[in-house]
Amino acid sequence: MTDAAPIVFVVDDDPSVRSSTERLVRSAGFEVKTFGSAAEFLETPRPEAPACLVLVIRMPGRSGLDLQHELAGSGIQIPIIFVTGHANIPMTVRAMKAGAVEFLTKPYRRNDLLQAIRTAIDRDRDARQERREALELRQRYERLTPRERDVMALVITGMLNKQIAGELATAERTVKFHRAHIMQKMKAESVAELVRMAGQLGLTTA
Repeated sequence: MTDAAPIVFVVDDDPSVRSSTERLVRSAGFEVKTFGSAAEFLETPRPEAPACLVLVIRMPGRSGLDLQHELAGSGIQIPIIFVTGHANIPMTVRAMKAGAVEFLTKPYRRNDLLQAIRTAIDRDRDARQERREALELRQRYERLTPRERDVMALVITGMLNKQIAGELATAERTVKFHRAHIMQKMKAESVAELVRMAGQLGLTTA
């Protein structure tokens, strides 16, 4: 699956700053959408595409840090680049600990913002790919029958077919049959790969 064209969201209550930031970001080849407040950003549907958020810290109403907290609480994952004219160490630490990609203090160099945007877009693209792969893996696992899941749980502990048959009170050939189906459905080429998949799914091998 190919991602849509990346997009940069800009939230700043100063119209002149929004306009100049939009021109700069567009000059680098990115699509841009601007907003005058955190509330406006939250109320607007966002396309499914790699994205980042250029966010001013101090605004009337919700601050940039408030918006960051609200997005995280809602499970909305988008890399954030903070911009401020009044930075202080506690504010910077709070933003970075909460996952901000960059914290720029005005006046910043144009290239610093553009590089931060490229880094953030790459991070979001990678995160989206990881989420797609995790969803696909979960869907494969959910297509297993209950008995196949029982067998898989024992296979990933390193048990042999004969041992699994004894544990489940079934024939060894039945275990072999289930095991082959598990490997096929999970698209695993080896037991080691199946163990790795189990780890990604949060299944225990203990």
